[in-house]
Amino acid sequence: MIRLLSLCALAPTAALAEVPRVMTDFAPIHSLTAQVMGDLGTPEVLLPPGADPHDFALRPSDAAKLGAADLLFWTGPSLTPWLTDLIDTLAPNATQTPLLALAGWDSLPIRDIQTFTLSAAEDDHDDHGHDDHGHDDHGHDDHGHDDHGHDDHGHDDHGHDDHGHDDHGHDDHGHDDHGHDDHAHGHDHDHGDFDPHAWLDPSVAQVWLAAIADQLGTADPANAATYSANAQAAIDRLAALDADLAAQLAPFAGLAYILPHDGYQYFETRYGLTAAGAISGIDARNPGPAQVASLRDQMADSNIVCVFSDAEIGDRWANVVIEGTPARTAQIDGVGLGLDSGPALYDALLRRLADDFASCLGGA
Repeated sequence: MIRLLSLCALAPTAALAEVPRVMTDFAPIHSLTAQVMGDLGTPEVLLPPGADPHDFALRPSDAAKLGAADLLFWTGPSLTPWLTDLIDTLAPNATQTPLLALAGWDSLPIRDIQTFTLSAAEDDHDDHGHDDHGHDDHGHDDHGHDDHGHDDHGHDDHGHDDHGHDDHGHDDHGHDDHGHDDHAHGHDHDHGDFDPHAWLDPSVAQVWLAAIADQLGTADPANAATYSANAQAAIDRLAALDADLAAQLAPFAGLAYILPHDGYQYFETRYGLTAAGAISGIDARNPGPAQVASLRDQMADSNIVCVFSDAEIGDRWANVVIEGTPARTAQIDGVGLGLDSGPALYDALLRRLADDFASCLGGA
């Protein structure tokens, strides 16, 4: 009897051990993966919530977790090139899925930070060619991603030039705590020929949820149906959130604003928002004097209602740019700074980002 009870007590542990050990790169991807895994397991994450994925110094404990992973879901080398060599060295046997390489979504080109027209190097960037990455076997067509176009939100010409310019206070997402001085990798990274900040479009996240479920189901067939059901529930929930955010942001189409760095294009495109420029480019480097002077001239000549700051750039440059103008400032965040890590983070990130855009553009 004692022997039988001992075996029974061990049975749940054995079943749990069959669930793959999963590593993710940073908080938004960790959140999506956690939604798919549900109660079956908890994925690990290399970067803490709010950490800048562009540059990060990996701790020895994180390296050990990466080395133990069976599956790795990460955004891709266009966002975190510093992670590529680490994966090859520390986790050569892990099945890795760089989500930016998946088929089924449309990438956006890198913009010129002053005029936000395509730079000369990207003028021919009509198609990122995700279908060339060999991921056609994920079968995403049944998730209805093709109908998530950007034209159906009714963002056209709302004529909101009469919005007041009352000073908008800074909502504190804890950006001041996020210093980059100790980051070992710096900003000498190459984003390639397209903008890698695609997680800020929920329709892209829906494609990624399905792919995460596919990979988990392949690695863990016994729980494949659960992964699939969890992913579909998350996809449906995101569809509802997407509709809510579209309605919330529709009144602000056509209002001009300045971004802190060009890391929010997918969110803007999804919801019909139009930036007039950015303090910094896609790599979040500090602006030079010529860029600041150009933005100051733009503020004088344009009806720009808000200049945003974020953790990567800080408040200083936004305050310099708006000095002497009626424009407001506000902080925004695209990586989950200050939010609790876990399955709820991704939805909370998008809701907060929408609230911050609406508040500053609307003068609340």
